[in-house]
This record gives sequence, structure tokens and C-alpha cells, in this order.
Amino acid sequence: MSLQQNHVVDKNGNLSPDRVENALNTMDPSRKDEILQNFQSFKSYLAKRIEMAENIGLSEEQMAVLAEKVAGYLASHEEPRNSEEKLLQELWKVADKDRQHALAHLLVRLAQSSSK
Repeated sequence: MSLQQNHVVDKNGNLSPDRVENALNTMDPSRKDEILQNFQSFKSYLAKRIEMAENIGLSEEQMAVLAEKVAGYLASHEEPRNSEEKLLQELWKVADKDRQHALAHLLVRLAQSSSK
């Protein structure tokens, strides 16, 4: 999912989290499968998107809001393809909204640490 291409974030850094699901639904299925096939490629993909979000000036909170939308979508629409994704899905499903938001922050930080 390209943040700018699908207008989840415009060139001025304005956020439209409600467009995340549409952006994910229009992603090429083979590309989505490539990203989700193993956890390393998933983390690498997240790291690139986090770096792009940082470069356009999004705060950690804004990135966590997007991560929350993506995680919610994945938990509801995608079957886990590895044990790490299965664990994340299970954690997501048992968490309340506050814990899901905290988990989204952790995913942002995980992606940030992967890019360093």
C-alpha cells in the first residue's frame, strides 16, 4: 500500500485513515501475498512505509492510527501465513480498543527498529 498513491495521506501530510481499507482492497493480490508470505518481508514492508511516513512529517500517533487500521483489516480479512502473523492476529482479536492502539504503536516501533 502506497500511502500517497492511494491518498491515505496527501502530499501535505493530511491523514485519511478511513481510506486504508480501500487501499488494501485495491492492492495487487500477488503483491499482498509477497508481503505477507513471511514475517521478515512484512516487517521490511512496514519499515519502508514508516520511513516514508516519517519523511512526510507524520507523528508516531498518526502512524499508529494507520497501523491500527491496517492491523484491523488484516485480522479481519487475511489468513495468517506464518506463526508470527498468527500470534499478532490472536493478540489483536482478544485486545480491547485501547490495547489494539497500544499494539499498533508497538508495530510502528518494531518497524522503525527494523529499518535501523
